[in-house]
Amino acid sequence: MALPLEHIRVIDLTRARAGPTCVRQLADMGAEVIKVESREVVEGDSTALGFDYLNLHRNKRAMTLDLKHPRGREILLRLVERADVLVENFRPDVKYRLGIDYDTLAAVNPRLVYGSISGFGQTGPYRDRPGYDQIAQGMGGLMSVTGLPGQGPVRAGIPVADLSAGLFLAQGILVALLERERSGRGQWVHTSLLQAMVTMLDFQAARWLIDGEIPPQAGNDHPTGIPTGVFTTADGHINIAASGQVMFRRLCEALGVPGLVDDPRFKTMADRSRNRQALNAELNRILVQKPSAEWIEILNRAGVPAGPIYNVKQVFEDPQVQHLGLAVPVHHPERGEIRVQGLPVVLSRTPGAVRRPAPTHGQHTDEILAELGYSAGEIAQLRADGVV
Repeated sequence: MALPLEHIRVIDLTRARAGPTCVRQLADMGAEVIKVESREVVEGDSTALGFDYLNLHRNKRAMTLDLKHPRGREILLRLVERADVLVENFRPDVKYRLGIDYDTLAAVNPRLVYGSISGFGQTGPYRDRPGYDQIAQGMGGLMSVTGLPGQGPVRAGIPVADLSAGLFLAQGILVALLERERSGRGQWVHTSLLQAMVTMLDFQAARWLIDGEIPPQAGNDHPTGIPTGVFTTADGHINIAASGQVMFRRLCEALGVPGLVDDPRFKTMADRSRNRQALNAELNRILVQKPSAEWIEILNRAGVPAGPIYNVKQVFEDPQVQHLGLAVPVHHPERGEIRVQGLPVVLSRTPGAVRRPAPTHGQHTDEILAELGYSAGEIAQLRADGVV
């Protein structure tokens, strides 16, 4: 079966998380990806046998290359000549110092789509600052709306800025590839952790931009949809989402307390917002009488969204998660049979797939150089001279 991006060649100069997340989207959909690595393992990068690396870099081949060496840059230019996409997440000035910026490489290959992620953008007063997910979470507003009221700022439990920046860049690259079909020309596509994080604020941002309201922390309660949040049962906690009049009525009827719908404290959305704590107390008083699984069954049968609150082990034991293939097996030559995350989107005719494990450090260097036309003797000399 054909893979949707199997005709696309990608040069991956990225490290850490945001850049590799972008490239993984392309690799999983079939793109031929060459991961260009430093000859030495960079401090702070995941080891090639660690869980993070194995999940981030599947479906790629890897070669080592010293981009500061003139012959190393020469090899990269050969790769660029036949590439469709190059992705990097250096600090903005580094690509210019190395002579591998967009304008330079576009002169070699005008059809090249050049993707960049930085901490704060390619221009502006913070351009040269080092970027990190948690810094972007703080500056992008997420930590001010996460956590219990009055608790102080709280980071999200996943690297939201890194992941969303990677996804936004992958989307931008795919759009640029589509546009190239019309114009015949590539272009520079770039985003940053800060841009991604501010965009991910979504409706919380709109509360300020449109209504002038600074969103506070709301803990496990939905900021504006009431009642939506975490509720206590006989054996733990569940999530319930029942904002809106129709859903609130369904909830009250399913819980056996239809009178709450007409209670003056809870009659309208505005009433429920003013009296949220009292409403939550009323609901918890009922919910604590039965275990979580029983309530989840009752509420979903009544058309009220409700679900368990899993730890990560329980997530992958859930039958629906297993049915959706969100963990897939792959054989690694050193780690043996392992599981990595599956693809979150399904194409009915040309689906992507996890086809190969993450490469070991520089695993395919000789193979890739040979494809570029270098002889065995030339490859040996490049190794001897510290170019690869």
